[in-house]
Amino acid sequence: MAEDFWLRCWGVRGSTPTPGAGTLKYGGETTCFELRAGDALVLVDCGSGARKLGAELCMQGSRSFDLLFTHTHLDHICGLPFFKPAYDPAFTINAWAGHFQDETDLTDIICRIMSPPIFPVAANTLKAVTFRSFRAGENLPRNDGLSIRTIRLNHPGGACGYRFDFQGKSICIITDHEHGDPGIDANVERFVAGTDVMIYDAMFTDEEYPTYRGWGHSTWQKAVELSQKAGVKTPVLFHHDPRRVDGDMDTIAAAASAAYPGCLTAMEGMILRP
Repeated sequence: MAEDFWLRCWGVRGSTPTPGAGTLKYGGETTCFELRAGDALVLVDCGSGARKLGAELCMQGSRSFDLLFTHTHLDHICGLPFFKPAYDPAFTINAWAGHFQDETDLTDIICRIMSPPIFPVAANTLKAVTFRSFRAGENLPRNDGLSIRTIRLNHPGGACGYRFDFQGKSICIITDHEHGDPGIDANVERFVAGTDVMIYDAMFTDEEYPTYRGWGHSTWQKAVELSQKAGVKTPVLFHHDPRRVDGDMDTIAAAASAAYPGCLTAMEGMILRP
């Protein structure tokens, strides 16, 4: 049954962690998702939210899983040096990235951030991790009933979106992404068509967007518009601007829900079941 298919948000903030009294409701950790599909475990991104997730996984016992990166900007990888399972050879972690637009690979990036004097522990201490590559647009190989499709997104340096299908249900992750490229927008609309849950980059509002054009992010209004066009059942606003405190997020959440009944605003700890 598809009730065995769910996703938990361990970090929903964009750009930088935002701890403090003003972000208690929605959370201040950066991007990290835990997805379960039957016996399969897949993580998406390793932002600051990954530290707590790693501690919980270690309490559950060693196992194999995949770690998929949407891209390698710092807010999406800064948790890896603090992700406890990565250092434990009893775990087996296949870490994947497919957004690169040149010959750079995931190993190169992790070695940059995990090298003295930037960080005192080198990347070769991640004994559980094997780094792997693909090209956005390819399907990832599976043999457990979970389908993982990928798509190129519009973001500086490249980014990759994911669609997970399991037992007739689907979850899409579209972050970090800027609307406005007709070809990519059309591909994204086809990619998310009919999905049960779509997590979407809604860092800005339409009113703010002209100031931040080219930064690689979209708006909550575009999330609603895409959901209407593509028949998305439950859009989930994500990648919250670090400037926004809980009251600001409440205002956006209310407006989005009024514009598209059923639209959710991601909170740290939220569990989404398609």
